[in-house]
Amino acid sequence: MRLLLFLAFLVVPVLEIWILFQVGSAIGGLATVGLLIAGSLLGAWLMRREGRRAWRVLQNTLQSGGMPDDRELAGNIVVLAGGALLLVPGFLTDVVGLLCIVPFTRPLMRRLGAWFFERRIKRLAATSPYANLYPTHQEPGPTPNGGRVVHGEVIREDRE
Repeated sequence: MRLLLFLAFLVVPVLEIWILFQVGSAIGGLATVGLLIAGSLLGAWLMRREGRRAWRVLQNTLQSGGMPDDRELAGNIVVLAGGALLLVPGFLTDVVGLLCIVPFTRPLMRRLGAWFFERRIKRLAATSPYANLYPTHQEPGPTPNGGRVVHGEVIREDRE
């Protein structure tokens, strides 16, 4: 995680500046600024459109008495992350932000985020000092008072 933060806060801005210089030397400074502004405006429009759509779907689901599924919530989170990336000036973050907002690339970004967070949570769970306190699966065995756990079903008969 430290390496990821290092990359995010040091390498990405340096890479963004390098890309800006490369684009600026190829098409000129004024055109580069215009391209950044146009990208931001396009991203803001997409963010607004997709954000409203996501909000509308979420509201409709809640008003119908249902709970939104994980995929729907993750898609909304990806849209918000994409919008935040579009606010950062630079071509690299704009491309990643657009990938998060555009509907046909959003599932890929959602799966990528789910893969990353699942990996991170598993690593944290494995290294946690509390990992062995609550095992996820227990075999039937002796209880602390010496009895034995028997799995079964309770059937109640109503007697009136």
